[in-house]
Amino acid sequence: MRLSALRRAVQRRVIALGNRAKIRKVRAMSESLSSRGPGAASTPPPSAAETPSGKGAKDENFPVGSFLLPKHLRSHVAKFYAFARAIDDIADNGALTAEDKIARLSAFDAALTGAPGYGPEYEKAHALRESMSETGVTTRHGSDLIAAFVQDAKKNRYASWDELIGYCELSANPVGRYLLDLHGEDQTGYRYSDALCTVLQIVNHLQDCGDDRRELDRIYIIEDWLKEEGEDITVVDRDRVSPGFREVIDRMLDGCEALMMDARKLPSALSSKSLAMESAVIVRLADRLIKLLRKGDPLARRVALTKFDFASAGLRGAVAGYVEAGRLNKNPDAD
Repeated sequence: MRLSALRRAVQRRVIALGNRAKIRKVRAMSESLSSRGPGAASTPPPSAAETPSGKGAKDENFPVGSFLLPKHLRSHVAKFYAFARAIDDIADNGALTAEDKIARLSAFDAALTGAPGYGPEYEKAHALRESMSETGVTTRHGSDLIAAFVQDAKKNRYASWDELIGYCELSANPVGRYLLDLHGEDQTGYRYSDALCTVLQIVNHLQDCGDDRRELDRIYIIEDWLKEEGEDITVVDRDRVSPGFREVIDRMLDGCEALMMDARKLPSALSSKSLAMESAVIVRLADRLIKLLRKGDPLARRVALTKFDFASAGLRGAVAGYVEAGRLNKNPDAD
């Protein structure tokens, strides 16, 4: 396929997806209204093991199982996301005690690994276990995510960069590793996907630093660096970023920039053109968000990507990923 044809195909697909989203929204409104008549069935209660927040893939910073991925794998990605969303909602539920969160998360882990005694209330764990068995992907990726959320229940401050990187190894990196394994990629690519996933996690912490403090009393800002600037964790309680906090944000972004040197190599380390295209899009979104955070004030207003940012990264990234796929494997000296 020529690049010009690929670019046109991606453009058509982006437009088509937008139209389909509008159609789905209208249909959903219609079905909702028609179901409110006399005798309409009530919505079944959520699983007693879960605490749904109402968030979904549309609320994420980055595409989740987009059309760029092979069609036959999207249902598996959806099961992984549903599992991750369920356990994340438990960890972020401010009404639960730390003990309750840990108990629920531990039960999900047991169900994921096939322990007996866990019924349909753990359906998302069962579905992911079956998916991973079918595709030959280890359940460790799901268990690592659970370990991260258990850590969230126990630890809400990070003194050093190394501590934060250690958290990201559990909370973010398993997602990239899962996708590489699902596509049959070599594990040597973990180095590059780990770098990208860690960056995505850290920039999200910076975006949400105020909300994390207010809603969950979690602070992922490096405390030692705040002290060096004569500040403390109360900087996130303010309406605007102080000069000292700005220095710490920029220092954390410097760390992200260093990681991006490896992250940008991910598309060329992948054999799957589909996954290379997807990852190239995400690399560009990460680069863009770092730039926005350099200029923006996450306490004054949420620093977020625009529709134009997504469209631009989608078009340029898809084409670049298609071209770059497999290059690093063909020329390992380029690493």
